[in-house]
Amino acid sequence: MPDHTHAHAHDHHAKHGHGHHHMDPDAGDRAVAAAVGVNVLLTVAEIVGGILSGSVALIADAVHNLSDAASLAIAWFARRIGRWPTDAAMTFGYKRAELVAALINLTTLVVIGLYLIYEAVDRLLNPTEIAGWLMIIVSVFALVVDLVTALLTYRLSKESVNIRAAFLHNVADALGSIAVIVTGVLILNFGWLWADPVATFLIAGYILWMAFGEMRGVIRMLMLGTPPGIDPEAVIAAMEAERGVTGVHHFHVWQITENVTSVEAHLVTEAGDLAGVAAVKSRVRDMLGKQFGIGHVTLDTETTGDTCSTPARIGS
Repeated sequence: MPDHTHAHAHDHHAKHGHGHHHMDPDAGDRAVAAAVGVNVLLTVAEIVGGILSGSVALIADAVHNLSDAASLAIAWFARRIGRWPTDAAMTFGYKRAELVAALINLTTLVVIGLYLIYEAVDRLLNPTEIAGWLMIIVSVFALVVDLVTALLTYRLSKESVNIRAAFLHNVADALGSIAVIVTGVLILNFGWLWADPVATFLIAGYILWMAFGEMRGVIRMLMLGTPPGIDPEAVIAAMEAERGVTGVHHFHVWQITENVTSVEAHLVTEAGDLAGVAAVKSRVRDMLGKQFGIGHVTLDTETTGDTCSTPARIGS
């Protein structure tokens, strides 16, 4: 007799001690839309500045910023889709749209990192003259826009892996702008053209390290992996320690989104009637919520004399 318990996602946050206040969805959408707008303006400014100064670095940074605007636009659409109600086609709802968007954004970030390394190698082999002053002025403007965008998306990035991926794009951009400013100063004062590709290598390395770090968690969630911080054996042991439970098997634990952890399991109980079974399930559900912050619980109960043949403890 399966039993479905659905606690609200915010309960999970409370249980895990997330104290931050959730931003109003519409205000969040407006913040992301504003960030897209300023990044599109910045891209245009950097392309013009790059052409006038002859700096390939600035044009490369403009391409990066255009990817930022695209990543923020994808994040914005994913936020909207994620709030669509559950229907017959998507019985789990559309919340995972944000995970798919995060994976797309992080993948583009990896591609950009590799492209920047290619550009840096090319610039080391073929140094080009650069108008340092114009490069610095445009990069200072770029840094201001990057910081504004980062501020617009920072609060949301705490709540969503999707917005965090877009936020990381902007952090990488801000670092890129700082590197271009420093490079412009070095070129102006010492004529060190090699400073440009060296700075590009450092930015690219940081981008790749950051993207791969975030990507692991997103892929784990999409693959229905065990949530970080949860030990399946410890959860099973806690369930089996509850009064009336004689065994647990076919155990699954996963995350639908960052904020919703689910458990599904077969529960073997010695309870002799429906009221006894209901009491055992209730105790197990309460314990999972309080001890592990698990809000969605589906339990299939079996009696000690009628269990699955050769049951798998975890999975299957």
